[in-house]
Amino acid sequence: MSDEMRHGVKLSSLDQEVFPGAGVTKRELLDYLEAVAGRMLPELRDRPLTVLRVLRGQGPFMQKNLPKYTPEWVERVTMWAETSKRDVSYALCNDLRTLVWFGNQRAIEYHTALFRGDPASGPTHLILDLDPPEDGPFSLAVGAAKLVREALRNDGLDGAVKTSGSKGVHVFVPLAPGQSIEDIAAATRAVAARAERIDPALGTTEFVRERREGKVFLDSTRAGGATVVSVYSPRHRPGAPVSFPVRWADLDGVKPADFTVHTVPDLLGDGDPWTGEMPEPFVLPADLVEEGHTIPIARVVAMHEGKRRARAARNSST
Repeated sequence: MSDEMRHGVKLSSLDQEVFPGAGVTKRELLDYLEAVAGRMLPELRDRPLTVLRVLRGQGPFMQKNLPKYTPEWVERVTMWAETSKRDVSYALCNDLRTLVWFGNQRAIEYHTALFRGDPASGPTHLILDLDPPEDGPFSLAVGAAKLVREALRNDGLDGAVKTSGSKGVHVFVPLAPGQSIEDIAAATRAVAARAERIDPALGTTEFVRERREGKVFLDSTRAGGATVVSVYSPRHRPGAPVSFPVRWADLDGVKPADFTVHTVPDLLGDGDPWTGEMPEPFVLPADLVEEGHTIPIARVVAMHEGKRRARAARNSST
């Protein structure tokens, strides 16, 4: 145990590794969170937060609902969770004290809702998650990101790109307020479809993993009630990599392992590459929205296909 305090939070077990293979102690995790707080907290602000925690001797788990022992000074919002059919008390990580408390709770990953404040306000960004095949090189994800950017620019849009902290990349397009959740989700599907048409040998919108044929999955499902790992969040991966913003011009020369809890503070300097690379918010073009509304939601299509196959299998065995 430890009597050390930071920002009013009593800390413990500071010299323990935060998870096996991390190469990072809890003290180093807290040092990192403090170092990036000025850039990370503005992205977390007013967004319902889900964290991935790793308690000593246990496997990782996702935590949405705040535990009963959460300090009363942690801001929170109660929302209905459709999947679990109950009210969930989500944290709002709006200050350094809360971020340090989460770090002391061995919260490794920080996943946010796509909206701020009222869910009805809708996502603040259109997001494409580009996921290369299991054994594919990071260069495939980079190539897919360029396809997405080409599709965006063909319609007067642009975005910023960051590593996911795992093996893929995320493209974020900032949105002007007042656009409907359904239209944003539709436009996301349309961007993915247009990127796939540019180079169908590289990117695919196929939701079922076994049918992707070694291509990069252009995931358009980060919409509506989804979450996304925050920029600057560590990840539960060997070496504790970080989801880190990269200039488009530099994307060919980086790899996910370049950005870790140990390396990122020195890479940042005085600036914030995420806000520095983010364009001004866009109103989505009508043609993009219209096309998207003609494209079925990939997860729903896959679900119905799975049910159809199950029925066919049952019928064939009778």
